[in-house]
Amino acid sequence: MKYSQTYQCFVMPHSSQAIAQTQHYFTGLATVSTRYLYRPQRLQPATATTILASDPFAAGLPKRAELPIVHLAPLAWGKATVISLTFKHHPLVYHRLQQLPLVTWQQQANCFTVASDSNSLQALFSNLTDIAQLWISQGLQIKDLALLVKLWEQNYVKDSSYIPCPRAYLEKLYLLNYSLTTMRTYHSLLLRFLNQQAEPGLNHINSFSEEQINTYHRSMVQRGTYSCSFINQSINAVKFYYQRVLGRSEVTLNQVERPEKPFQLPTVLSKEEVGRILEATENLKHRCLLQLLYAGGLRIGEVINLKVTDVKSDRNLLFLRGGKGKKDRTTLLSKRLLESLRAYYKLYRPKEWLFEGQTGGQYTVESVRQVFRACWQKAGVTVKATPHTLRHSFATHLLEQGTDLRYIQTLLGHRNSKTTEIYTHVTTHAIEKIVSPLDNL
Repeated sequence: MKYSQTYQCFVMPHSSQAIAQTQHYFTGLATVSTRYLYRPQRLQPATATTILASDPFAAGLPKRAELPIVHLAPLAWGKATVISLTFKHHPLVYHRLQQLPLVTWQQQANCFTVASDSNSLQALFSNLTDIAQLWISQGLQIKDLALLVKLWEQNYVKDSSYIPCPRAYLEKLYLLNYSLTTMRTYHSLLLRFLNQQAEPGLNHINSFSEEQINTYHRSMVQRGTYSCSFINQSINAVKFYYQRVLGRSEVTLNQVERPEKPFQLPTVLSKEEVGRILEATENLKHRCLLQLLYAGGLRIGEVINLKVTDVKSDRNLLFLRGGKGKKDRTTLLSKRLLESLRAYYKLYRPKEWLFEGQTGGQYTVESVRQVFRACWQKAGVTVKATPHTLRHSFATHLLEQGTDLRYIQTLLGHRNSKTTEIYTHVTTHAIEKIVSPLDNL
């Protein structure tokens, strides 16, 4: 035993031998108690947790195990256009393609190719469906609904009770000129609805009462694991099926508790943070791409869909074709951006699309995200941001400069002014003029 200056008390080894000796030394002088040496550990309260309702529809559709991916993209070959097939080397996929008479090995392009027609792609899918997944590039637009259904449903496990999406559903969406993105979303949501209760069969599901349909969505709401947008989209997809395809106008789904979308303010970067991100790369193409996102308030899809002829330098405008909601619009073309684009054009000489990949063709959405992510990390910006954050920053900075909200709505392509009004909640234009009552005490 010795005295510790640090703890201001006597200390000794924590061992059964030391305790026995201590008890022997203090016999007749004091009681040696070990009760505090073996106290049970205090229970530590955990963070808040939520008890969710049991949901028979929570699992979603079962999916197949991951398979090798074969990318399909248009390829200019002589005077014709063929479809290239590229994939990470996989012996089974390679030998299967070698054996198919409809597939050709192009030595010069170092890839397999197939004719760009529906019959060839249908046959290719049938021969590869058990060993690979087919991924379609942005430049390959497929209008064959039967082929689209196969591609969209290729990842799902199809047992004896599996119900495919009714062909009439997609045909109705197509005839009403819904976008391909909306068609794919509605397709997956209806497929989920049909197969979560597939046991009685499609005819029984078609005769569901409104209350049975509401039960499905009410269970999703009570589960608490689905976003408001997901549930609302599911309601719209199922409602479209019953009303527009089956002709059951009495199915209004008005009794289902549509979850109210939470009011969330957009993330906005300061001008200094935007400048650091734009200057974080020495690649001229990447810098022009990011400048476009910010200088015109563009979405990613609008940037990659820009053609060289859409830059109206004589009018200082950018012409955007088929934006969100299939709407054309014009937006600003800053002088600084125009200088960068002219230097970029002289160096890269794009042919059709303003931004093209290394091997030609349209730039991809994922490439834009990777470019932004790399510049965001290099700039050392701590605010979590995406390419769309530059669009939010564009609108907020215009508002802080005193630009009328109506003009900002037009530049952003918002149909409803309420969508644009959200930027009034994040701007410092008026807030900085307000004095807190604490400062006047």
